[in-house]
Amino acid sequence: MAQPSFSAEVKNDLARPLGRKACCRTAELAALLRMGAVLTLGAKRAVGLAFTTENAAVARKALMLLKGSAGVHTELTVSRSRRLKKNNSYRVHVLPSREVAALMERMGLMRGSALNMGTDSALLKRACCRQAYLRGAFLGGGSVSRPESGYHLELVTGSYSFAELLLSLLRTMGYPAGLTDRKESYVVYLKESDAIIDFFSLLGAEKAAEAFEVTRNLKEVKNQVNRLVNCETANVQKSVDAAGRQIAAIRALEAADAVAGLSAGLRKTAEVRMEHPTATLAELAGLLGVGKSGVNHRLRKLVALADGQEGGI
Repeated sequence: MAQPSFSAEVKNDLARPLGRKACCRTAELAALLRMGAVLTLGAKRAVGLAFTTENAAVARKALMLLKGSAGVHTELTVSRSRRLKKNNSYRVHVLPSREVAALMERMGLMRGSALNMGTDSALLKRACCRQAYLRGAFLGGGSVSRPESGYHLELVTGSYSFAELLLSLLRTMGYPAGLTDRKESYVVYLKESDAIIDFFSLLGAEKAAEAFEVTRNLKEVKNQVNRLVNCETANVQKSVDAAGRQIAAIRALEAADAVAGLSAGLRKTAEVRMEHPTATLAELAGLLGVGKSGVNHRLRKLVALADGQEGGI
């Protein structure tokens, strides 16, 4: 059996709780239906709704939210795709009736007998309702990449005005949201790890928020380790290059029969360096019984003498 996508896992978590406040349930349902519902018509111009999703938990959540509406009758149909590896499709059908029009007006989807294509500002006055509204939007048309793959969260809708509403709401709440179009859809997105973590915490998806936080922390640790390794590698290379120059200088002095004329300290340093060509400055200092700065000074002196930069040996 195929592993569910990370988006599906998050939606499964978000679909379980049912808001205690009626205002929050109304806000969540309104956003959920705005994301993916279509109008249906019945006898005597009665209106109904049809909402389709590939997530069983989201379909169940829609039914639960609709259940509390008096006089509203629902049906659920499941269709299995014949194409390989395609998920089931769940269709929640709200049967046409006068009560559906009243429900839609209460949710702000209709005004009188006309559809309301404007804002849902009446539903978003309270912080708890704004939270529920964004949860419904994610359940209805949201997706998010696995944290290991990158930081990218989307809310996809076919309505430009609804996309603008979501964008404005997120920015008002301090989220660095962006908006783009994709074919015939509009995409409101978040691309920063901190913003996605905060967004999921707001919605109540604590597992998703924790997954992003753990992945972000691991990436930061790996980056820090890589920087330290690169720095250490650079330092080792510098030491190797310096040792190579020192050995070459000592050989040049030997070739010029100049070693015998060196001071005792320089002769001993040259001897120890040739015996230990890969030793670090600290190791040479230990072998010579002097400080690192003293060893470094002597080695520089040897190189300078070999280069003829200082007079007399």
